[in-house]
Amino acid sequence: MLTSSLALLLLSNVVNGHEHHMNNIAEGEGISSDPIDKILWIHILIQIFGWGILFPTGMVLGIVRNRWHVPVQILGTCFAIVGYFLGHAHKGRQFAPTAHAKFAPWLNFLLATQVILGIYLKLHLEKGILGKVRPILVRAHGIVGKVMPVASWVQLLFGGIASLGFCRGDHLGQCLAHFIMGSAFIGYAIMLTILLLVGQAWLRRTGKSQEFFDSAVIAAWGCVNTFTEHRWGTDWVHNDIQHTTMGVIWWCAGLLGMWLSRSTSGAPKRNFVPALVIFLTGYAMSSHPQSLMISAKTHAIFGYTLMAAGLVRIIEISFILKDKQGTPNGEPNSWQFLTPFLLTAGGFLFMGATEEQMVTLDAAGVDHVSYLLILYSVAFLMFLFANMLIYLYAVNAAPASIKLDPESNGHINGNGHINGNGHINGRANGHALGGAEEFELDGLMTDEEDADDEDVGLLKEQNGQVK
Repeated sequence: MLTSSLALLLLSNVVNGHEHHMNNIAEGEGISSDPIDKILWIHILIQIFGWGILFPTGMVLGIVRNRWHVPVQILGTCFAIVGYFLGHAHKGRQFAPTAHAKFAPWLNFLLATQVILGIYLKLHLEKGILGKVRPILVRAHGIVGKVMPVASWVQLLFGGIASLGFCRGDHLGQCLAHFIMGSAFIGYAIMLTILLLVGQAWLRRTGKSQEFFDSAVIAAWGCVNTFTEHRWGTDWVHNDIQHTTMGVIWWCAGLLGMWLSRSTSGAPKRNFVPALVIFLTGYAMSSHPQSLMISAKTHAIFGYTLMAAGLVRIIEISFILKDKQGTPNGEPNSWQFLTPFLLTAGGFLFMGATEEQMVTLDAAGVDHVSYLLILYSVAFLMFLFANMLIYLYAVNAAPASIKLDPESNGHINGNGHINGNGHINGRANGHALGGAEEFELDGLMTDEEDADDEDVGLLKEQNGQVK
């Protein structure tokens, strides 16, 4: 099964299913006026399920060394192969050359590399040179596995853009700004959720507050925006000035946030700066001049969403947590989920607000309320999926010395029971507490060799029988 899948993957990188016809595409357009046929719809759904759901799930299962990792990855590979060939067998709508088509071979190469590494590691070839390079290949397998969900996200975005013929010619620059910044907000939201649910122990080990890392990224991003938002040598226009000054305030605020992230004694300290930057960015975005009402409303709600995220974050740090890293019992407050969700929603709102999208929706008679509700619905689903993956990691990463008690209502008690989302009550004994904290986020940062069944058995003997 694995051999045939690998052969098909390598074949897909060398041979195209057929040449895409472009005889019905009008001059200057990216697509023909033909509708999307059933085969292409099946291709879209299969690729979303395979690359967007199965592979991220398989990645998490691999991090926690779950026995379902390999079956899920094999299933995802089968979906990817079928989807690839369906993408070259469709009729109906025709497409000009796209980034989606050009990126596909690289993504398939990444997948083929991951399959080859996975087969090698499962064969446990440890004699001679193969044993010496095994640690390197284990780490490479982990790195490629973590890169794949990001590459999959990029390819899925390319696919959506290609299906509508957007982001060509003069629209390319604006598309890049919207999709890169929107994806950055969603990525930031996911990182905040990871740190909230399973990353507190790792954060304590770094000796820095979360705002230090946030401020460092903000400062770096601001430096890039300061020198890339205006095409130097040309006249300045209104949007150039706004975007460039936004970059300036980001690196200025980022430097301040890094400075305030340590107390006079050198201990890590929370601060308001990253949240205030988000608030000010939202204010600036809500005031962008737009030619269409639906575009003005969408940008305004996007700005208000970011402002809400920033304000909620300031309230969380200053009044809910009172500058502490977390709640006393380690269980997240429901308020703490607001900021990452609003950032997720803001990311989708911004990606859905390009000029071509707005013109298309306006021509179709879609009102801004319906469109915004759809985008918020997608944000809810994305935030749900992210939380499900983090939960999957948390419940499988618990060490063998901690047992899951279905009647403990999700908390570790004095006997060492763990809750469903990886948080621990103060009544846990020291051994259970230390073991759980040691496991938190470690699998996301480093990759060790896969433990086989004998290793698992030895671990259980060392920590006592697991009930």
